[in-house]
Amino acid sequence: MEKTKLTKHEISWILYDVANSAFTMILTATIPIYFRSLADAANVAPEHATSIWGTTTSVALLILACLSPILGALADYQNMKKRIFGWFLGLGILGGLAMIFAPGWISFLSCIIIARIGYAACNIFYDAMLIDVTSDERMDYISSMGFACGYIGSCIPFVIGILLILLTPFGLDTVTATKLSFIITMVWWLVLSIPLLKNVKQTHYLKPKKHVISHSFRRLGVTFLKLRRDRKLLFYILGYFFYIDGVYTIISMATTYGGEVGIDSTQMVLALLLTQIVAFPFSILSASFAKRFGTIRVMKVYIILYMGICAFGYGLDTALEFWILALCVGICQGGIQALSRSQFGKMIPKKESSEYFGFFDIFGKFADFFGPLIISACAFFLHSSKYGVLSLIVLFATGFCFLCKSEKIMKAENLEEK
Repeated sequence: MEKTKLTKHEISWILYDVANSAFTMILTATIPIYFRSLADAANVAPEHATSIWGTTTSVALLILACLSPILGALADYQNMKKRIFGWFLGLGILGGLAMIFAPGWISFLSCIIIARIGYAACNIFYDAMLIDVTSDERMDYISSMGFACGYIGSCIPFVIGILLILLTPFGLDTVTATKLSFIITMVWWLVLSIPLLKNVKQTHYLKPKKHVISHSFRRLGVTFLKLRRDRKLLFYILGYFFYIDGVYTIISMATTYGGEVGIDSTQMVLALLLTQIVAFPFSILSASFAKRFGTIRVMKVYIILYMGICAFGYGLDTALEFWILALCVGICQGGIQALSRSQFGKMIPKKESSEYFGFFDIFGKFADFFGPLIISACAFFLHSSKYGVLSLIVLFATGFCFLCKSEKIMKAENLEEK
């Protein structure tokens, strides 16, 4: 099969990345700025607003991290993956629409928690569907195409929303225009999810059991023991926990941090739009780099680049520096996420993909829980998030070390097989 020829199942799977990335975009740009305006109206200090936002992010992700393994285990049974996916898709979209009616910053944060839980839960099953739509040989390419198309596609509803907010046409005020941008994003998310719901089939599954819930819990214990024994997979997922912590924290806290150091909201939004545009070609290139140099080797390069980004972010205090930071993040962001997902997909048993991706997700969500919490703690106790940004270097360095251990074991096993 030619690399450029995508199947209907692969295209449908990729389109969901375009669908949900629109929500990711407003979650990292418009929503934090809108929240900051609600917090300012309630006389909440800027550094406390950063702390509250980070804590809210952590709460949503902690809830899902606790649910991820059991959801993943349930989804591995025949015809369950898309069914549970659909439930959480509805929850995420309803939570996003509810933000429109939130009267204050507390109720607004409650809606965000609901929307984030739905969004993040969908991603467990979406990631696990990767093994249902393509082969191991094409996994890096398809995973990278998902992130690439997601980055560029999400710009469409985002730009429409930003134009509404900046130009306020049809007699709209800024608040109404912002709420209308939320509606556009939720509709985009729903409509572009339809091809996946219609076309993607669960080709790898376990046969249904009589007592499916109790059996799922027993399987969790067995899988945990398998992870402990499979040292290459254990070190890989531990490394993922640490470095993805830094990646997700930079994504989720970028605009809040920029607002704290005095960057204009318009500048921040446009810079983050640049991140999406730059991430498009570099996500695709990451698959080519992985094919030529090896997936894990390329991931290690991205981690080193992220350490430099953290050091640069520590001294950030001008709009130009924020633009440079956005450019650098765009180069690394899609590639490391896409290759992390595809590498894990190649390492796990196919029939238990949802369960393993549930564990993969719990490590990712606990990571995303600790990162914003570090930033929030620094903002609250040290009255600046700069030290939290700098501390992310430790997370990337730890992840790098675990990834090296996993790579070393894989190389040793390959030599034994030969």
